[in-house]
Amino acid sequence: MNITGSITVIGYALATLGPGLGIGMVVAKTQEGTARQPEVAGALRTNMFIGAALIEALGLLGFAAGFVF
Repeated sequence: MNITGSITVIGYALATLGPGLGIGMVVAKTQEGTARQPEVAGALRTNMFIGAALIEALGLLGFAAGFVF
């Protein structure tokens, strides 16, 4: 059996695993913090969006690296 394909697909799958877990953890902790102290919900939401954007940037870098290398 001859298998053809590119190993970059596996690399991209692994590159998306980390940011996916990271965004999930950021959102979960933001919800937990909002439930504990509702008065700081605005500040937590702002920090969550900044953190999620940075985490997503890592996923896009992993996606681009698959095409470059």
